[in-house]
Amino acid sequence: MLEAIGAFFAQMFSSRVWGILVDSFPRLLGYFLRVSIPLTLLSFLLALVISVAVAMIQYAQVPVLRQICRFYIWVVRGTPLLVQLYMVFYGLPSLGVMLDAFPCAVLVFGFNEGAYMAESMRGALEAVPRGQLEAGACVGLRYLQIMRHIVLPQAFRIAFPALSNSLISMVKGTSLAASVTVMEMFRQAQVINGRLHESLGLYAEVALIYLLFCTLLTFLQRRGEKRLSRFGGVK
Repeated sequence: MLEAIGAFFAQMFSSRVWGILVDSFPRLLGYFLRVSIPLTLLSFLLALVISVAVAMIQYAQVPVLRQICRFYIWVVRGTPLLVQLYMVFYGLPSLGVMLDAFPCAVLVFGFNEGAYMAESMRGALEAVPRGQLEAGACVGLRYLQIMRHIVLPQAFRIAFPALSNSLISMVKGTSLAASVTVMEMFRQAQVINGRLHESLGLYAEVALIYLLFCTLLTFLQRRGEKRLSRFGGVK
C-alpha cells in the first residue's frame, strides 16, 4: 500500500507530468468557461422553466396534463442520463431527426434535470399555506396573479437549497456531454490524453477544476440561504 502511494506521488510530481499539467491547465480551463459553463446555464434555465410548468400543473391538479407530467417524471427519473443522451443523439437520426451535439446536450440535460427539479418545486408549492390562495382571491386577484405574486416567490425561497444542489449536480454532469462529441473540458482532456498518455494527471486536473467551481457554488448557495432565512424562506 505504501509503495503504491509512493509511486503515485512520484509520478504526479515528476517534471514531465508537471510540464503537461502546466501546459494543459489553461486549455482545459478555457473549455470549461467557454463550453461547460454555457452548457450548464442553458440546461439549468431550460430545466427551471420545465420544472415550474410541471409543478404548477400538478399543484393545480389539471386532470389530463397532470397524468402526462407524472409520466414524464416517471420515465426521466427511471432511465439513466447517459442512455437518454445516446437515444437522442444517436437514435433520433434513424427517424430523420438530426441535432447538433451542443443543442442535443442542452435539451437532454434540461429535460432530465427538469424532472427532478419539478418534484422539488411541487413540494415547495405545497409547503405554501393554501389559505394564501383564498386571501389572494378575496382581494380580487386571478389564479395566475396569485401564483405569480404570492405563491411562486415563497416557493422559490423554500426550494432554493434543492435547486442550488441541482445546479451543482448539473455542472458535474456536463462531463457526460463528451459521450456525444461535445468538445467540453472532459472531452478536451481525453484528446490531450490520447496524444500524451498521462491519464492520472490530466483527469486529476479536470477533477480539481470541477471541485473548485462547485466549491464556489456551494459557498454562494450558503450565502443565499442565509440571506433568504432573514425573510423566513429558508431555515
